[in-house]
Amino acid sequence: MVQDSDERDAIRAQLAGLWSRVAGGWARHADYADARAAQSAERMLELAQVGTGDRVLELACGPGGLGFAAAERVGPAGEVVLTDVAEEMTAIAAARAAELGLGNVAFRRLDLERIDEPDASYDVVLCREGLMFALEPDRAVAEIRRVLRPGGRAAVAVWAARERNPWLGLIMDVVSAHTGAPVPPPGIPGPFALGDPGALRRLLGDAGFADRRLGALSVPLRTASFDEWWERTTALAGPLAAILAAMPEEAVQALRESARAAVRPYETASGGLDFPGETLIAAGRRA
Repeated sequence: MVQDSDERDAIRAQLAGLWSRVAGGWARHADYADARAAQSAERMLELAQVGTGDRVLELACGPGGLGFAAAERVGPAGEVVLTDVAEEMTAIAAARAAELGLGNVAFRRLDLERIDEPDASYDVVLCREGLMFALEPDRAVAEIRRVLRPGGRAAVAVWAARERNPWLGLIMDVVSAHTGAPVPPPGIPGPFALGDPGALRRLLGDAGFADRRLGALSVPLRTASFDEWWERTTALAGPLAAILAAMPEEAVQALRESARAAVRPYETASGGLDFPGETLIAAGRRA
């Protein structure tokens, strides 16, 4: 679908509003989100070589777990600026940082496709599970490179292909089957938009990043019950949460029962769920 600049801006505004509306779910499940993503966070920090005294920019920070981990590494001599397109998300991150007593962090509202920061102002840029929602990911990666100092490092993580992540793909399939419409709709980027490793590798190469590295990381999802999985996933998956919020309760319950049947292959003997999951992590250096 070809979109002009006005259409793209309207979609960006729509997506920003969507993440603002689901921020409450991210606040409720912030500790879970941190634990779920701890392995990918560690890998990103290693690849980006985050160290003492670095100035770090995090894009699409959500409740802030990755940025907090970076703040521990940079120490008092460094700084981490946590940003998100939704001010409600940065507010959540700021409140959590205050509880942790972090004094080397700052918070801003920023669009990752239009990073309102000076050229060459950061040693490291991090973006976990945000780049795939960019309407123009090539523009976002070019912006990441622009704000990096020469020799600066970037690390990004996106979800791998839909079939590699049934913990989320199954709900999307069920909603699509019930509504008769694709999820996400045409022209709207979704969680698996950059699930092709080749596409992610090309983005960094076309932007001029050197020393590029890309790998897949297994991130299985295990929950104690179907109800736990349903509540968390529908609360955190922004576009999906918006679709469900607009549906009548009886329709949501019908979806829920269809999802219960769809996840049976992943049930454990104890009544929980054990899903495979995979994220792609890429890194590069500004030459």
